[in-house]
Amino acid sequence: MNVVIRTDASIEIGTGHVMRCLTLAKQLKRHSVEVTFICRDFEGNTVSFLRSQGENVAVLSPSGSDVQGVQWTKENWNQDAEETIAILKEINQEVDLIIVDHYGLDCRWESTLLGFSKHTMVIDDLADRIHDCDLLLDQNYYLNADERYKGLVPERCVQMLGPNYVLLREEFLQATNEPRVRTGEVNNILVFFGGTDPTGETIKTLETIKELIIPKIEINVVVGASNPRGHEIELMCKEIPNTNFFCQVNNMAELMWNADLAIGAGGATIWERCFLELPSLITIIADNQREVTEAVASQGSILCLGENIKVDREIIKLEIFKLLTNSGKLEEMRKCCQALLNPSLIKLNMITKAILKLRTRNSL
Repeated sequence: MNVVIRTDASIEIGTGHVMRCLTLAKQLKRHSVEVTFICRDFEGNTVSFLRSQGENVAVLSPSGSDVQGVQWTKENWNQDAEETIAILKEINQEVDLIIVDHYGLDCRWESTLLGFSKHTMVIDDLADRIHDCDLLLDQNYYLNADERYKGLVPERCVQMLGPNYVLLREEFLQATNEPRVRTGEVNNILVFFGGTDPTGETIKTLETIKELIIPKIEINVVVGASNPRGHEIELMCKEIPNTNFFCQVNNMAELMWNADLAIGAGGATIWERCFLELPSLITIIADNQREVTEAVASQGSILCLGENIKVDREIIKLEIFKLLTNSGKLEEMRKCCQALLNPSLIKLNMITKAILKLRTRNSL
């Protein structure tokens, strides 16, 4: 079975789309599925990283303008489709499934590619545009999950909705095999605002922690290799007692498992924290994070500080202090994480099974 994944990373887009697609690719390859990534050469792309992970990556040309990421792709979807088709022709193999994880692409792109793949799968969170696909994955929690894609996908589309379909790397699935007791006491804080942290929330948080003066607590700070202020953050960490700096880690599950409190952004990382029952303070750093962050916060699993432009050091300091002195609140958040998803279902890799069913259908 041959699968092609069309997704992008950039300073503006971040790395979340690529990371969840990489997780899916690794799951599929365990079942002898051939996977090829197609990514555009945006500033802050993860092509080298994907190749370091053993993935086959075909690269689309740079945008050639100051406009990058989602906006460029929306405006130039036809060019994107043509360049993708050219790569598919170069691959010169029958493609069983194209997986599209991109906010800049919709049914126009998907319909253009129909003749070049037997099936199409879309990974989305926004439910703000029409898709032409056979499978749809939206792994997030919403109060109106069953209604969001009405009229946006064809009747034939199998919808996989909700956090029990979340794509988690194997390190997370294995982490829960060992018992972890969270007492509500905070001895370890994890700070991670995604691969690029385009709004500079890591530095804001570190400035706050420095003002708090909490020497008995270990602080672990993680940035991605594409974070443009990584070196500055590393220097800041050296100035704060018991603070460790990590770049492009492959043991995020271990760091979360050891943490008692996380401070970070919305997005896919919410589900990694919830899966490990890790209480979190979340800042919304992009419009596409707002709906899911607020929905999860309404269930008590996380505390949402608000949009990044409204979150200052005083707000962060106040909320950290509240949690450091209220073990009952942390325990309540942990239980709410537990209630939001079912680890046993997640470990079944239901998305991979749905894709493999297409292989059976193709052979009929």
